[in-house]
Amino acid sequence: MHTLPRLARRAKVMAAGMALTLLAACGTPGADLTPLPLREPMAYQLGVGDQLRVTVFNDPRLTGEFRITDTGAIALPLVGAVPAVGRSTTELERSVEAALKARNLFNDPAVAIEVAEYRPVFVLGMVERGGQTPYQPGMSVLSAVAISGGFNYRAVTDRVSITRIDADGKAREYLGQRQSLLLPGDVINVYERGL
Repeated sequence: MHTLPRLARRAKVMAAGMALTLLAACGTPGADLTPLPLREPMAYQLGVGDQLRVTVFNDPRLTGEFRITDTGAIALPLVGAVPAVGRSTTELERSVEAALKARNLFNDPAVAIEVAEYRPVFVLGMVERGGQTPYQPGMSVLSAVAISGGFNYRAVTDRVSITRIDADGKAREYLGQRQSLLLPGDVINVYERGL
C-alpha cells in the first residue's frame, strides 16, 4: 500500500528533473541551432562586394580594380559586364578572356584575377567593438572577435551564432564554436551570459 504514494512522489521528482533539464536547455543560447557544417577545402566563390584586381597583360587600359556589383558582375572597360558571383577567380579569368576574344580585342588574351579585398564579416553582441571586420582567408570566430576588441565581461565565450548565406541564397543561422572557420559575409552574434 505504501508503494503507490512512493511511486507518485518518484514520478513527481522525475518530472521536476526533466522540466529543469528542459529549462536549462532552453536557457542555453544557441541550443536550438544546427551546428555549422564543416566545409571541404575548395576554391573561393566570389560574391557581391568583393574587390578584384584584374590584370590584362599587354593592355593597361583594361587593368585595374573592380568591385562586384549588386547585379553580380564586374564592369570592365571596352568589355562591359562579366558575371562573377559564384565563380572562382580562375573561372572568371576564362570568362574575361572569352569576352575579350568575342569583342575582337585580342587574339590570345592573358588575364589574371585576384581578390584585392574580401567582403567583410560582421561581429555583433557581447564584444568590445562590434561591427564590420575585414575578412582574411582562414579567419576563425576567435580571430574575428579578437579584431573586434575581444569578448566583453558578459559574453559566452565558447559558442556563437553564425548567420550565413547558403548556396541557395537563403540566410541560415548556425551554432559556431571559437575555432569555426568563417566565410566573407558571415554575421557572428556573441551571446550574453545568463545571470
